Amino acid sequence: MAIDFTLTPEHEDIRSKIRAFVEDVIVPEEARLNEEKLQETDRKAYVEALVAMRKKARAEGIWMPHMPKEWGGMELGHVALAMVQAEAAKSRLGPWVFNCQAPDEGNMHTLLHWATDEQKEKYLRPLCEGKAWSCFAMTEPEVAGSDPTLIRTNAYQDGDEWVINGHKWFISNANRAGFAILIARTEDDPDLPQAANTAFIIDLPQDGWKEVRQIETMHGSTGHSEILIEDLRVHNDQMLGGRGQGHLLGQYRLGPARLAHCMRWIAQAETALDLMVERSLNRFSHGSILAEKQGVQWMIADSAMELYQSKLMVLHAASKIDAGVDFKSEVSMAKHFVANSLNRIIDRSIQVHGALGYSTDTPLAHMYQHARWARFADGADEIHQMRIAQRTIAAYKDHGTTKAATGDLPI
Repeated sequence: MAIDFTLTPEHEDIRSKIRAFVEDVIVPEEARLNEEKLQETDRKAYVEALVAMRKKARAEGIWMPHMPKEWGGMELGHVALAMVQAEAAKSRLGPWVFNCQAPDEGNMHTLLHWATDEQKEKYLRPLCEGKAWSCFAMTEPEVAGSDPTLIRTNAYQDGDEWVINGHKWFISNANRAGFAILIARTEDDPDLPQAANTAFIIDLPQDGWKEVRQIETMHGSTGHSEILIEDLRVHNDQMLGGRGQGHLLGQYRLGPARLAHCMRWIAQAETALDLMVERSLNRFSHGSILAEKQGVQWMIADSAMELYQSKLMVLHAASKIDAGVDFKSEVSMAKHFVANSLNRIIDRSIQVHGALGYSTDTPLAHMYQHARWARFADGADEIHQMRIAQRTIAAYKDHGTTKAATGDLPI
């Protein structure tokens, strides 16, 4: 298989437009919003400022890079999407402004593939137009989030309706979502554990859906909600996909979504490395600038190598998705490696900055707090390592070599 990550002139132009929009529009506006603390003091003005940037981006044709043109998107493949996400995420607001942010991005893909025509018009269309937000409600506090076969939220059929009871948490975007894609157990004794769950679309707000709280995390309260579901009724028409297809739907959604996270994390890692090098060139200590000290050079070198590896892994996994071949191993490896590299690179950058890096005078402290969740979101490190090992062992048993489990590359 030929591997060529060279961008076409058209894609180079898109990347330039994204970069210019981030630098000239989003970053200055983000700085103003932070300085005026509008998110805390004037929520209405804060949202209006974000919506104004969205309208400007859409008018300039840089809107939904991941969606087909017939739905108003740019219809980029995953390799091209990687370069867009990596530019957009140089600002925390970038993906949202371009309408390619989690969890809406993954939900758009899911609805496009699984929804009926009526469901697409009712739920996908407003998402694509930037008129609605959504959430994906699968994780529960009582059972391991990395094993959806253990889900306890249950739904039973009552005529043309389903009655749902359960408990969800860390449901991102739930506090402002217009609808949820909810995973519930509908089958008591399935042939396979993976066939026990079904997906439903839940209009919000709705009787039976109660937001208990927004969960306070190590980087504040950020829209991750705990939800109590009591006798919530939905019509059979609200089922998304077939009965017992909830696990399959979730896995379909999570594969590309994991890689999209990696694309955004690369932007953050690159920012941390840039700040590290800048600091090393401008900080003088014990007779020389930090950039001339071997210990600092090692941190810079390790970070550069890890960032290079991260980019290659993401691009290769993206190319396999675009080629329509199996990509599960490559996405698992990328997700594990990029998440850990992100944490290490930010940590080194803080170290080079010293007390300044620990303060909130640079973005590093907030980046470090946000980065920690990367190692367990969308599959904990250990789950991905387990799957990678299983696929590597299986490849050796089947072919007498592990080559197929290490990218199946021509080397």
